[in-house]
Amino acid sequence: MIIEPNTLVVGMFLILFFGVITGFPLALPVGAAGMIFGYLLFGDASFDMIYARVFAQVTSTGFMAVPLFVFMGGMLERSGIAAKMYESLYLVFGKVRGGLAIVSVIIGTIMAACIGVVAASVTMLTLVALPVMINRGYDKGLATGSICAAGTLGILIPPSIMLIVYGPAAWISVGKLFSAAFGPGIMLSLLYILYIAIRSYLQPSIAPAASQQEQDSYTAGEKLLMVVKSLLPTAILILSVLGAIYTGIAAPTEAAAVGAVMATFITVAYGRFSWKAFKDVSLSTIKITGMVLLIAACSTAFVSVFVGGGGGDVIEKFILSFPGGRWAVFGVVMVITFILGAFIDWVGIIFVLVPILSPIVPKLGFDPLWFAMMIIVNLQMSFLTPPFAYAMFFLKGTADPALGIETKDIIRGMMPFVAIIAVGLVLLIVFPQIVLWLPSKM
Repeated sequence: MIIEPNTLVVGMFLILFFGVITGFPLALPVGAAGMIFGYLLFGDASFDMIYARVFAQVTSTGFMAVPLFVFMGGMLERSGIAAKMYESLYLVFGKVRGGLAIVSVIIGTIMAACIGVVAASVTMLTLVALPVMINRGYDKGLATGSICAAGTLGILIPPSIMLIVYGPAAWISVGKLFSAAFGPGIMLSLLYILYIAIRSYLQPSIAPAASQQEQDSYTAGEKLLMVVKSLLPTAILILSVLGAIYTGIAAPTEAAAVGAVMATFITVAYGRFSWKAFKDVSLSTIKITGMVLLIAACSTAFVSVFVGGGGGDVIEKFILSFPGGRWAVFGVVMVITFILGAFIDWVGIIFVLVPILSPIVPKLGFDPLWFAMMIIVNLQMSFLTPPFAYAMFFLKGTADPALGIETKDIIRGMMPFVAIIAVGLVLLIVFPQIVLWLPSKM
């Protein structure tokens, strides 16, 4: 059957749109659009074509790192190391107004380099940091906002699952993405800390400092020893994983295997390992990996038929002829990504949007690695923007009801951090070397 490319584009995206708004899981309308139009275009041969491409995608070596990094993060969450880091760093920053919120961001940044899964990071910080901040008189918005923002850094700072998924979808080396993401991740972390420090200085009542008695409970030497003991295992894990990737000793997949083993050893060393914990972490790993691979398979079917039927050429011609030049196109892509992030899971956005846009990016004159980071940093906001602000639901579902945290408190706290991410995007446009400097040295 002959279908005009313009008709193909409209038809496939209409199926996707109506499937999403009627409440179906994203994978189903994406896969359905691919299968229906594949059959209409190519007949029975479409099934063999889709099967071959889906099989090649989900069995690629890049995806092997997904379950390994998810397992590493889950096991490290069970180790209890975050609580020890929080306790020790609080002794250092407690005398600073907003110190507890700053410590939450620091812990979130450190754990982002170990966990890479937002649900685990936000849940862990909620359990460890939120009760302490609320009981010490912190504003609920500042406390919850700092936790949500810090927890979402795990999707940007390597080893991030988003980076591992993005690489194969855009035909970019995952190792390059890891090195490119480090600068933007640290930049956002520093911007969060700066915001908390300035706001706490201007509004002292929302983030009181620790009492003098708490500050004097340990000597400077004891504080230093506690910090070193809590940070050393994490530092070893980060160096063993990211160090192996950055120095070229191992690919991300092999480094992920090392990280999974190291995280298990740390959990054993802290006396928190049990067969129940191992079983729970393994089941969680299977669920998350299965979700990623299902969306990957269905999205591959969608994109294969979309490109094979000429849809990619239609999108390319539309984008290249867009009035206002390449920066106008870039602005439109950023807005579309932001809007989609508020309604659709980031996995689906990457698997559907990125393969269509990636061939066009060099023709617009953008560095593909820099463009990838702009999309990924933009998707940080998807975890903080209602209605589907995942960080909000993770925190609300984990927080002790006795703390009195309401949804409006979380939304009020997250909005300043959404604005900070937007500021971060502007900085990456003005100073692209924040993204490109480290990869150029690898």
